[in-house]
Amino acid sequence: MENLKQELKEKIIKDLNLEDVDVADIANDDPLFGDGLGLDSIDALELIVMLDKDYGIKITDPKEGKSIFESIDTMAAYITENTKK
Repeated sequence: MENLKQELKEKIIKDLNLEDVDVADIANDDPLFGDGLGLDSIDALELIVMLDKDYGIKITDPKEGKSIFESIDTMAAYITENTKK
């Protein structure tokens, strides 16, 4: 699962064009939105697309997405439990 967490950090930085952020800057339990990494609703849409494209996971319920995208830890756990690829 550590490899998946590393991969997620790299994808988030690349896909969301976070030029001033390094993988080491993101702790696994840091909030991705708000006071943590500071992502916004547009970024959430990008994360939904990434999960679908890279892991075959479709998120249709916004409330579900909010809990999935709390942190790298919650994303990795959800992907591990629900991956189809």
